[in-house]
Amino acid sequence: MGVAQYEVVPVGKFWGVQHDGRINGEYSTKEAAFESAAVAASMAIHQGHEVHLRVPSESSVMGSRT
Repeated sequence: MGVAQYEVVPVGKFWGVQHDGRINGEYSTKEAAFESAAVAASMAIHQGHEVHLRVPSESSVMGSRT
C-alpha cells in the first residue's frame, strides 16, 4: 500500500484539507478541518496505507493568511 498524506491548510479566511494535490472542504475552524482529515486518515489506515497528517501551528501559517 501507499502513503496517504493529509495537511490542514489555510484557504483565505477558512481551512481546507490538502490531499493528492487538491484542497478539499471549506471549514470555519482549523479543528473542523482536522476532524475531517482524521476521518479520512482513519479510512486510509483501515485500507492498509501509511498515513501522514500535518496540522501547522498558527505561527507557521500567519504569513500565508490573507
